[in-house]
Amino acid sequence: MQSKGGCDEWLLDAGSWYPYFFIIFTFAPNPTDLMRIIIMVLLATFCSHASFSQEHNKNVALHDLFNKIEQYQSSVVPQDSLYMGLHLKGQFGTTTNQAQKAARQEYKAFLEALQKFESTNLGLQDRISLSIMQLRLRDLLATIEFGMYRIPMNAEGGFYHPGRYNTRYFSFKNLEDYNAFLSWLPKYVRWLESQQALMEVGIKKGIVAAAPVTKNNLLLLKKWKINKAEDLPIYAPFQNFPATISEKDRALIKEKGTQIINNRLVPFYTNFIAFLEGPYLEAAPQLPGILSVPNGKAYYENRMRHYTTLDLGADSVHQLGLKEVLRIKKEMLTIIEEVNFEGDFSDFLTFLRTDPQFYAKTPQELLNHAAWMSKKAEAQLPKLFKKLYTLPFTVEPVPDAIAPTYTSGRYVPGSWHNQTPGIYWVNTYKLESRTLYTIPALTLHEAVPGHHLQGAVANELKGIPSFRNYYYISAFGEGWGLYSEYLGEEMGMYNTPYERFGRLTYEMWRACRLVVDTGIHFKGWTREKALNFMQSNTALSIHEVNTEIDRYIGWPGQAVSYKVGEIKIKSLRKKAEKALGDKFDVREFHFEVLKNGSVPLNILEEVIDAYIDKNN
Repeated sequence: MQSKGGCDEWLLDAGSWYPYFFIIFTFAPNPTDLMRIIIMVLLATFCSHASFSQEHNKNVALHDLFNKIEQYQSSVVPQDSLYMGLHLKGQFGTTTNQAQKAARQEYKAFLEALQKFESTNLGLQDRISLSIMQLRLRDLLATIEFGMYRIPMNAEGGFYHPGRYNTRYFSFKNLEDYNAFLSWLPKYVRWLESQQALMEVGIKKGIVAAAPVTKNNLLLLKKWKINKAEDLPIYAPFQNFPATISEKDRALIKEKGTQIINNRLVPFYTNFIAFLEGPYLEAAPQLPGILSVPNGKAYYENRMRHYTTLDLGADSVHQLGLKEVLRIKKEMLTIIEEVNFEGDFSDFLTFLRTDPQFYAKTPQELLNHAAWMSKKAEAQLPKLFKKLYTLPFTVEPVPDAIAPTYTSGRYVPGSWHNQTPGIYWVNTYKLESRTLYTIPALTLHEAVPGHHLQGAVANELKGIPSFRNYYYISAFGEGWGLYSEYLGEEMGMYNTPYERFGRLTYEMWRACRLVVDTGIHFKGWTREKALNFMQSNTALSIHEVNTEIDRYIGWPGQAVSYKVGEIKIKSLRKKAEKALGDKFDVREFHFEVLKNGSVPLNILEEVIDAYIDKNN
């Protein structure tokens, strides 16, 4: 972070004065000159410090408003704290239509209050914080105004999952923690029940998840159709007690926990699965796009603006996608010629999808390959980055409960606070659909220098509002992830033509998203049309193509953010390289991109323009 006066992340402290005073007192010719020099140094330092302070001076009223918004949000949606690593001592939110209406009024009032600061003379960091908070509130407001809170699930799962995975964020060190958990469980069940109630209202209003999304959730919920508490993952804390808990207390805690889960949680899942199989699936639209929902077109346009942080039209994005597909396909055809393959593009895709040489024989082999690629990528980071993370990451398989409908891999953030590493998830389900030649690109995107590096650096930033440490802007984060795949060329990560083809098929995958997502949600494409387009242009396995299409159906607009963000980052790098020539330093460029955390693309452009002006 740089000041207007030229300071770069440092201020002179007492210790740094010693060498200057030593030189002054040693070499000053007389006392008058000595005083003049001291005054000049003090004035220069004061001016630099004042300039630095001005750049970093916080608008107190704005930050008070940020705090007020955060406090309100944690009071109405305390379950969000689970993702931030906080255990709220037994609290959990409830969701009703009345609560949503009340929240809508609060969010609108907050946005009006924030708007008043737009015309004030804010420093860069406060302008970034203001922009991100506005983006966040508009997102929350859109969910309420379009009634989308009545669809609390997508193709990869839904509201019923937190109890399965988020207990990893809970503290279970002493009796107090367990009592808090026992208090939390009934409130969690009430929250689950309130979500189902919202879905029942959704049926009456025509706001229902599409049939493919509903069927995916039924597939995932099969593992939740159980008869006793011990079969649920949420029961795990009652099976692994720390040594600080006495045998007597363990027995009492286990008895209470078992009773709550058996009497409340198990019946909920039984009833919810029956509801989903019956009235909900009957009401689910067969056409996959959001156009089947009231005001679906307007909602999709809203999602496009939110996920890209730009004012882009669906038609322009669709055409951009078609253009990118043609460009990438030319590069792919060059590689097919390079390996002397006899056959056309379609034949080559069939070869990649069916030849055993491209697939691991065991889940562990796939994980080992991903782990090795991670370390290989990490070794190249000092050449490209001047600031790295401190939080480590690990490689694990996607959990069995969600793997069948899940994407090929994903990053799960870690936390120093919770003593948990970042996790690079690799999907080992259906090994015949998990290609080895795409592992380098997947690793670069999900681990380093992709999501783990970017996310951990953002989480470790100091001197910014806390919401900026964890808030994720898809166009920035996913754009960075896709740019990281491209960066693998410079890192020497692609050693075979097939791995280079794997990178291109991942880029083609994201280009196809521009076409398919707008096709499904704006142009009324069927699921079959989207499947045919994706499988005929990428080397993704047929299983992956199916899970990806269902993912886009359940998450309108998000899929377009990857390519839009990558194109912006690559164009800004090209702009900086052209403007700076020999003075361009890729390590400095990457520092500038990442130094403010996740930001809207227009702000990223402003930051890079300032970097160019300063160094030109």
